[in-house]
Amino acid sequence: MDKKTEKPVATNKKAYHEYTVLETMEAGLELFGTEVKSVRQGKVNLKDAWCAVKNGEIFANGMHISPYEKGNIFNRDPLRAKKLLMHKSEINRLNGQVKQQGLTLIPLSVYFKNGRAKVAVGLCKGKKLYDKREAQAGKDARRSIERQMKERTNH
Repeated sequence: MDKKTEKPVATNKKAYHEYTVLETMEAGLELFGTEVKSVRQGKVNLKDAWCAVKNGEIFANGMHISPYEKGNIFNRDPLRAKKLLMHKSEINRLNGQVKQQGLTLIPLSVYFKNGRAKVAVGLCKGKKLYDKREAQAGKDARRSIERQMKERTNH
């Protein structure tokens, strides 16, 4: 019974296109009951989400959790800032790197680990346009090589 069970809910594909991920950290996600139910249904959008440190606490902004259908009056604002749960030393270290090196904290994915909602937070550096083009060209080249290999094995 010591197995770690992870159930992925949502990933931020745009973050991998826009940023180079230097480091990832796991953080707990402080949610209300109806939000947890909505996350379990996979109704999370991380597309324009980002993290900020305020008063020694870290918050995820722009993370959209759709209101739970049966939640009525208990539903919260879908775009409210969600508090992330990390150790104070980790928050201070990340905040120092963000301020000194001009990096950004981006939520990369939301998942459940042993029944608790978690967020993978990435310490990211913005890509320039030519970096994005280069990455896309690499993906296209790999895809065409795989396609040719597949055609050769089928014939």
